[in-house]
Amino acid sequence: MEEQGLENEELTPSLPLSQISFPDLWANVVMPSISSIPGPVDDMDMLLMQDELDLNCLFELPPETVTKDGVIPPVSTVPVTTDYPGEYGFQLRFQKSGAAKSVTSTFSELLNKLYCQLAKTSPVEVLVSKEPPQGAFLRATAVYKKTEHVADVVRRCPHHQNEDTAEHRSHLIRLGGSQRAQYFEDLHTKRQSVTVPYEPPQLGSEMTTILLSFMCNSSCMGGMNRRQILTILTLETPEGLVLGRRCFEVRVCACPGRDRKTDEESSTKTQSGPKQTKKRKTNPVPHTTTMKKSRSASSAEEEDKEVFHLPIVGRGRYEMFKKINEGLELLDREKTKNKVPVKQELPVPSTGKRLLQRGEQSDSD
Repeated sequence: MEEQGLENEELTPSLPLSQISFPDLWANVVMPSISSIPGPVDDMDMLLMQDELDLNCLFELPPETVTKDGVIPPVSTVPVTTDYPGEYGFQLRFQKSGAAKSVTSTFSELLNKLYCQLAKTSPVEVLVSKEPPQGAFLRATAVYKKTEHVADVVRRCPHHQNEDTAEHRSHLIRLGGSQRAQYFEDLHTKRQSVTVPYEPPQLGSEMTTILLSFMCNSSCMGGMNRRQILTILTLETPEGLVLGRRCFEVRVCACPGRDRKTDEESSTKTQSGPKQTKKRKTNPVPHTTTMKKSRSASSAEEEDKEVFHLPIVGRGRYEMFKKINEGLELLDREKTKNKVPVKQELPVPSTGKRLLQRGEQSDSD
């Protein structure tokens, strides 16, 4: 009996917790001391601060989508491409450089289209009728022109993008001449844009000039791939409200002057249309085939009775031919009515003597 009780005492600690009696389980529970429990006010503040930090980390936006002033610039899903001068009279003006082959940038007023070379600066003059609010900025965005491509994002081709070492190397549009230019990419649409703060015109000038550069050719494979693009330039407030909008087409090519001249000539021909020559209305001439036949008396009579239709232009000419035809018909009727051979007068000899007819005798006889 004693050995059996010892065996039970040795086996009891090895039993699983589910088989231990409640008094033994309660005795093993370690109760913390009251002094170790944190104060209600301080710990509650700590918990709230920790929760706030966790929420901030959860909803924190990437640094490239937030400006230095903490403003998130909005980018619409389908950008509007219609011009809107707004109450500030927002306008753009381009320098007149002509269509020579040596120019690096030229603008066509006829086509509202900018022609420029790769990575060459194109000056754009910004004019407003009154001073915009403090903190206003200019934004440049590139979109495809045709409706079947408008949902695609305009990016650089992989070749030019890999050769560039800049942080914003995927952006097609660059703003030069300003250290305050910022590059953005929308989280939802993935559209890219570049902004620069609006600066009032300098003393003695009425416009502000910005320098745009396009870092890919329009024919680059994997990029624009010969698709037409539009550049949208907007004037916005620090809160993202659009004050004015201007839109123009862009073609990045090796010879801007030549391409501009070609496109303007083609547009002029299309608008004027093909030259139309006025043709006089004439009655259709019946198609007749002639066959060589032996000339005989019967066939000659049949040919004389054949009727022909002659188209005549002009009333006066028609009346003249009508009179000639009536005269010929009258002559034919007279010949048919008389049917008398006309006597031929014999020629008079040069000596003055009349030639004798057959059966006549001379006067001397």
